[in-house]
Amino acid sequence: MVQEAARLLESFGAEPRFFDPSGLPLPDDAPAEHPKVQELRALSVWSEGQVWCSPERHGAMAGIMKAQIDWIPLDLDGVRPTQGKTLAVMQVNGGSQSFNAVNQMRVLGRWMRMLTIPNQSSVAKVYEQFDDLGRMKPSPFYDRVVDVMEELVKFTLLTRGLAPYLTNRYSERKEAAEKLSARVAQSAM
Repeated sequence: MVQEAARLLESFGAEPRFFDPSGLPLPDDAPAEHPKVQELRALSVWSEGQVWCSPERHGAMAGIMKAQIDWIPLDLDGVRPTQGKTLAVMQVNGGSQSFNAVNQMRVLGRWMRMLTIPNQSSVAKVYEQFDDLGRMKPSPFYDRVVDVMEELVKFTLLTRGLAPYLTNRYSERKEAAEKLSARVAQSAM
């Protein structure tokens, strides 16, 4: 499904890149210098928008999806790698349609201070939705994926360059001023 989304994003003029979580250690089970963690974090910093897609397993997003999100800190050397970036969420289901994984990813996107777009995609019986070449068959599910990718591009373009304004927070400005004040007062001693 993410490969189909990437084809759509390219057709809209975007430059999609993938993160393959194979080999990603569990959070807190390896140092942050682990190559897969560094790759994930670099892609997060590079991106303007992101697509998170997870299968639903046991009524929730897959553990490897949550592990990827957990490896992305809110602050990375003074840079917030996700704040103000757009986010689209999608899920695939082996059975009937559900929205558990997209709802969980939507909550995590807000927690990561991302601009999560209103639209989302949940594909039921995903094994019936792709042809032998791995392309998604025409269906209302495919139409929804197109809608979601189109909306992601629109929101990304609409907010391009505005993230510093949209994510400027009083509490963070206040905290920065207090730290500066304490540092200046300390150096005067």
